[in-house]
Amino acid sequence: MKITAFNGSPKGKNGNTFIMVDEFLKGAISVGAEAEQVLLSEKKIHHCIGCLACWTKTPGKCIFEDDMRELLPKFDTDFIVFACPVYVDNVTGLMKNFMDRMIPIADPHFTTDERGESRHVMPPNYKFPKLVIISNCGFPEQSHFEVFKVLFKRVARNMHTEVAAEIYRGEGELMKMKSLLLKPFQYKYKKLLQRCGKEVMTDGRLSDETIEKLEKPIVPPDQYSKHANKHWDRELAKLK
Repeated sequence: MKITAFNGSPKGKNGNTFIMVDEFLKGAISVGAEAEQVLLSEKKIHHCIGCLACWTKTPGKCIFEDDMRELLPKFDTDFIVFACPVYVDNVTGLMKNFMDRMIPIADPHFTTDERGESRHVMPPNYKFPKLVIISNCGFPEQSHFEVFKVLFKRVARNMHTEVAAEIYRGEGELMKMKSLLLKPFQYKYKKLLQRCGKEVMTDGRLSDETIEKLEKPIVPPDQYSKHANKHWDRELAKLK
């Protein structure tokens, strides 16, 4: 089995998203998967201008000669991970830019799904990978990922595939905080992420027990918010 993770965090290796993806892939690798994490922050990707030349003039090939030419072949895999933090209730601009540039994969012709709703055709003999979604945000509640849930359900439908797993983490800033008190909680959550990687590779999905554990906060939300506000008070005090 092969899994490729596209990390759309502008912070790259310094982000909370990197930690989450890294632990998830460790779990996948431990059961024999071939895994790679691609940092979009290190790639040159021009935004899509909607010219549709990749459909009409140079099918399957964008007019921009940038790093997408090396990234699109990486979709030849069993699972694709879309990973990025929440920015203004949505994916980051970096991730959206990458997703927009995926259109050379599809065929411009229309077809309909099982509900009669239109979507593009996928090329003959092409099977789009199953999706895994990984995200975190600075707020404590899990409700901040509602847009992600709808968005990637639609992406999967459009690409004739399915979402195999969703891993969302409120209190995301706890991932990289250095604190002796937090270490046991961080360790436990990282082990849970590794378990996720193992389950997706072996079962193609997350167990109900794992999903339930993923929804639980790392620390009580009120404590998290209290310490977050103290942090910002300290930062703002530096301006005085």
